[in-house]
Amino acid sequence: MRTLLRGGPVYAPSAPGADAMLVVDGTIAWIGPAAGAAVHADSADAVVDLGGALVAPAFVDAHVHHTMTGLTLLGLDLRGTRSREDLLDRVSAEARRTRGRPILGHGWDETTWPNPTLPTRAELDRATWGSVVYLSRIDVHSGLISSALLAEVPGLAGARGLEESGRVTAHAHHLVRRHLTGGMAGDLRTAAQRATRAHAASRGIVSMHEAGGPDIGGADDLRGLLELARAEAGPEVVAYWGRAGDVAEVRRLGAHGAAGDLFVDGALGSRTALLRAPYADEPSLSGNQYLDVDAVTEHLVACTEAGIQGGFHAIGDAAVAIVVEGIRRTVRRCGQAAVRGARHRIEHLSMATADDAAVLADAGVVASVQPLFDAQWGAPGGAYAERLGPGRAAGLHDFAALVRAGVSVALGSDSPVTPIEPWEWVRAAVWHHNPQARLSARAAFAAATRGGWRAAGRDDAGVLAVGAPATYAVWAATDLAVQAPDARVANWSTDPRSGTPGLPRLEPGSPVPRCLATVLAGRAIFVAEDPPPGDPAPGSGRVAP
Repeated sequence: MRTLLRGGPVYAPSAPGADAMLVVDGTIAWIGPAAGAAVHADSADAVVDLGGALVAPAFVDAHVHHTMTGLTLLGLDLRGTRSREDLLDRVSAEARRTRGRPILGHGWDETTWPNPTLPTRAELDRATWGSVVYLSRIDVHSGLISSALLAEVPGLAGARGLEESGRVTAHAHHLVRRHLTGGMAGDLRTAAQRATRAHAASRGIVSMHEAGGPDIGGADDLRGLLELARAEAGPEVVAYWGRAGDVAEVRRLGAHGAAGDLFVDGALGSRTALLRAPYADEPSLSGNQYLDVDAVTEHLVACTEAGIQGGFHAIGDAAVAIVVEGIRRTVRRCGQAAVRGARHRIEHLSMATADDAAVLADAGVVASVQPLFDAQWGAPGGAYAERLGPGRAAGLHDFAALVRAGVSVALGSDSPVTPIEPWEWVRAAVWHHNPQARLSARAAFAAATRGGWRAAGRDDAGVLAVGAPATYAVWAATDLAVQAPDARVANWSTDPRSGTPGLPRLEPGSPVPRCLATVLAGRAIFVAEDPPPGDPAPGSGRVAP
């Protein structure tokens, strides 16, 4: 099959000014100017008129939870809840709708409420007439449960992290999640995963890194997702299994590595991220520690010797220090070349020092980060400043420092914590609240595309080049520019004579580009059904090859 796309800019740094691309049997065969495309038109099986639309490398979500995201898409979405009373009203309405079935909700964030007081278990019971209820916080590191659910979960009574109010954190929260996902009907799980995959494809995403594990969804959840990805068209799934030292289970499941949400600590919003100094708004707390340096080291050594990726969830500065020391010890035991070859990962890296970044760069460790964390909670006076104080909060998520140190960075959503909206990730990295932490649009886009492939050990993917797989997205975006956050980026790169390809403008408040088609290795996995006037028409052969 020979498909010629022409009539719109092609984001290919090796071919400045290109506005045409030839795909032969799922591989890019030529990229160049429209004037040179005529020679290919007669031999093409299909000619796609882009109508000015942008063709660019497709996105990768480097950290996602398929099932929970799908349940949020299909069920009770509590993001944007305005108060404790608003949450109870929404839950009560859901109870009337579901008529006694379990209620699973996600997304409440008390830091955005005028009064951060949470509903009690007794109030949830009254609002739902005694239903089974689980409502996860936006960071998915704590939740609210009803009395009916408390009675169902073996070992929950007396577990660490169970509060009388009905809030659960730490081990109690893990027990609740295991119980719910283990008892979830297979058709509900499949529907949720399918919804997530369809949504991601419609956002120009072709690969998703599932952060699975026994405290996330369990082995059946991960196995079912991989089976679904093999059976149905959609984004590729790169699966990670988050249990320390469990290399054999990684292979049994067919996962890519023993990484993802293998917890060293929790999250800042729930005050469970592990800190060197206590929380500013709760001096009695310094967070939760789930693994020590010895456990981290043994896990990384086992993964390195097995030739697979290892990695951890580490957010607080004390948690990052534990992982960094584990990496140092692993390098001493296994050698730097072996460690670099394994390409281990840290998820949600938020509080890395300059010394930490240097160790990570030398060891070839990937930083999997979520820029929307800063966009949602990083503003002066926001949730991070409340938890940590202004000084510590100002240094969070310093993407520019990581890149300067030579750390490979991959962007993602951690959905359902933040949305699967990749242009918003890029925008958040470009317009970080701390100007010194900002990336150029080109660097942020590379981290959201090629960076995700590299995080999974694929250095040959994520660019449009002759001989590469035809994996791309088509966007309704005409106002392209070379954007830099400040004068740290050389002036020549923004000069039109440099030939640097442009990207959609992403100033705060501006609309993000709309996806018209998403193509994985020459196969369309999404085509827009209702493009606006002037966009390539669906079903006409003009968008999807």
